[in-house]
Amino acid sequence: MTHVKRFQSIPMSKSMRGLCKEEDYAFLGASGSSSRGSPEDRGALEENWKDTKVARARRRLEWEQQEKERLRAIEDSKKEREQQWRTHIAEVTSSQEKTLQDRRTRLRDFREFQRKVLAEEEGMEGAAVHQLVTRK
Repeated sequence: MTHVKRFQSIPMSKSMRGLCKEEDYAFLGASGSSSRGSPEDRGALEENWKDTKVARARRRLEWEQQEKERLRAIEDSKKEREQQWRTHIAEVTSSQEKTLQDRRTRLRDFREFQRKVLAEEEGMEGAAVHQLVTRK
């Protein structure tokens, strides 16, 4: 019959009070016990509330830390890809420059060979050979 005393302030008929049990009002007891409960109950509730608050703060900090780690990993990945791209471009540029230098050298050698052959076969002088070899 302790539940009758605990929930006496709730307006209801006498017959209804007899039918109801303490378990039916357990949720009401938890919400109102902070003002009417014993100091031990209040202390336990405050401790529980503080623990919950600390746990939430800890979870939030962990989430923020994970988010920072994720963003840092993304940034590192971007930097690494950018560095790989720069290295690739440098290699391609170097290869193209080498190819152009080789081509220029081969062309210069070929022009020199042409001059020499024309000078020997035709007996032409330097200015005439130069005019035939160079295109305009």
